[in-house]
Amino acid sequence: MGSQTPESIAVNSLTNAAGGAGRPLDFIREQIRRDDVEGAFGGRVQTRFPPEPNGFLHIGHAKAVCLNFEVAAEHGGTCRLRFDDTNPEGEDASFADAISQDIAWLGFEPDGETVYASDYFETLYGWAQHLVREGWAYVDDQDAETISATRGDFTTAGAESPWRDRSAAENLRLLSEMRDGRHPDGAKVLRARIDMAHPNMLMRDPVMYRIRHISHFRTGDAWCIYPTYDWAHGQSDAIEGVTHSLCSLEFDAHRPLYDWYLEHLPLPGDRPRQHEFARLNLTHTVTSKRQLHTLVDEGLVDGWDDPRLPTLRGLRRRGCPPEAIRDFCAHIGVARVNGVHEIELLESFVRNRLNRSALRRMAVLRPLEVVITNWDQPEPVEQRQAVNNPEDPDAGSRPVPFGPRLWIERDDFMMEPHRKFYRLAPGREVRLRAAYFLRCDEVETGAGGEIVRLFCSYDRATGRGSAPDGRKVRATIHWVSADHAVSATVALYDRLFGDAVPGSNGRNPLESYNPRSRELITDAKLEPELCNTAPGEVVQFERLGYFACDPDTPMLFHRTVGLRDEWANIQKRRS
Repeated sequence: MGSQTPESIAVNSLTNAAGGAGRPLDFIREQIRRDDVEGAFGGRVQTRFPPEPNGFLHIGHAKAVCLNFEVAAEHGGTCRLRFDDTNPEGEDASFADAISQDIAWLGFEPDGETVYASDYFETLYGWAQHLVREGWAYVDDQDAETISATRGDFTTAGAESPWRDRSAAENLRLLSEMRDGRHPDGAKVLRARIDMAHPNMLMRDPVMYRIRHISHFRTGDAWCIYPTYDWAHGQSDAIEGVTHSLCSLEFDAHRPLYDWYLEHLPLPGDRPRQHEFARLNLTHTVTSKRQLHTLVDEGLVDGWDDPRLPTLRGLRRRGCPPEAIRDFCAHIGVARVNGVHEIELLESFVRNRLNRSALRRMAVLRPLEVVITNWDQPEPVEQRQAVNNPEDPDAGSRPVPFGPRLWIERDDFMMEPHRKFYRLAPGREVRLRAAYFLRCDEVETGAGGEIVRLFCSYDRATGRGSAPDGRKVRATIHWVSADHAVSATVALYDRLFGDAVPGSNGRNPLESYNPRSRELITDAKLEPELCNTAPGEVVQFERLGYFACDPDTPMLFHRTVGLRDEWANIQKRRS
């Protein structure tokens, strides 16, 4: 990667995604371009994003959202939002609403009205009847455990069901009884009649419908049989006119079944084509819905929007800009093989975006009192002007109160400094950000030897940036006026999982859960201007990092990312 900045990486990646400047297209876009040249689908490009409404979107979903919406837009096509609501257990309208909101937050607007697989239940049932009449589907009385046990394995063919050769008339009657609720859960299923010796296990007479007497959040009790994902997915694509069904790589083995169903149905138009791409995985992170549920359900995190989670809700609460997530997804591109990306790379894109937009403010997280002994001003406060953002000349400046009592970071003072410590120490001077030179003259300690406060003097002649006598200081530190400071709670975050790839060593991924992934500082001292920070706004605490104001709790700030570019250090070590 050389000396490229995250900003240049993002620009180049977006150019690559659009195929500009002679750069090669990724394989998905290359396939769509070939289809367009060959006149497939009459030149149309239509995609869809089809989440199940039983949870919240995470960073992995963001890649799929970006890909589906962007490739459609690049070709003047359309992308719809369709909820795969075929499993009423665990699905809820609140999840559907949250997913819609997260997609909008990412910056995408679905074309047309939001649709649901349940909108097509009647059509799917009619097509199931068609397969039964044609001898391609049958009702099986075996339970789920028996069906699984008789499916065989990769070296052994499965055993055919004793009910496989029922007549079409009997199968239609039993299917009707299933729909009418005349059989209990698990008593019967509808299976496709394909090949019990097929090398692809998913093709061994897969289940199409199962009986579940559960109320559906949209259809209520109108149905007690529900289609499986494989039976509903491709057919929903066909009903909507989808041309390119883009799925993550785990659905690669499902494609033959996707195509088989479409080949055996009287479709009114073109058959959509499924293409698979590598999913997005991050170090020190899990995106498994089951594992995320465990974290939430066992109280290891504070709900689905906990800033430590990779959910879009968590990333948003932590202060990650949606533009940074889109930049990141564009940079990693679309691959054919699954891999793991360093979380530091995502953070570099977040840091790059925030560096240009976030206002600078001063906050002291672990305060140490400073008393200025030579304060000789007639007023107990002076207003200093501090730059709001040196990257943005239009951001202007703000007044910051400066007085005879200050708070500084405890880490910015050392009683016996080592050779590379350049900050405050007995007899040493430093510069106060946007203020004066400050020298430590005396140290007050407690009974246990702990440092209680510092007595310092300041040089008013240094207020314009330099000392008249030309002397220099080797460090600049931040501060807050003690008499004007406001108190706040600040949340600092470490990795949620200690292992770079949780579960890679054969253990349960949750075994590397880090119980010290969050530190709450309850009495941080902030400059008064921070009281005006809008909910959700991200600011830079000078020298400390970027912090997001919690959208619900006043004066609670979450650290989004630090100032140090860890990704650059990783790249330097590799080179």
